[in-house]
Amino acid sequence: MEEIQFRHRLPVQIRFSDVDQYGHMNNSVYFSLYDLAKTAYLRDVFGTLVWDQLGIVVANVNADFLAPVFFTDRLEIETAVTHLGNKSFTLFQRAVDLASGIVKCQCRTVMVAYDTVAKMPVEVPASFKETVCAFEGKSLEALSGSH
Repeated sequence: MEEIQFRHRLPVQIRFSDVDQYGHMNNSVYFSLYDLAKTAYLRDVFGTLVWDQLGIVVANVNADFLAPVFFTDRLEIETAVTHLGNKSFTLFQRAVDLASGIVKCQCRTVMVAYDTVAKMPVEVPASFKETVCAFEGKSLEALSGSH
């Protein structure tokens, strides 16, 4: 698998309530941070247009917890689209310690294009794919053939 180039980064703040009795960030908090970064990615890449044109739902989430995060750590969430399918796309995200560069957690999320009125998956619009490809600096062939 080729190395992922992250063109979207979002510094995040660890809150007091994010830390458990052992002094490290609770695993469930990562998903809130990844959601925050997903929203920022879509807003930064598409502006407000994506919400008017395309419903998006999460179909699958898988995370690898690699190292603990402590309250004093400074984190950044890196996000990239790594696959564009007919009705779905895959986001790969990492929580990276800014001081050390250590990847603390990584996550793959499959997002499905969804018609909120008909309540069913739909094709990912060509304009969405073109915009993602332009942002990621990759061809549609490269993003539709990799996972």
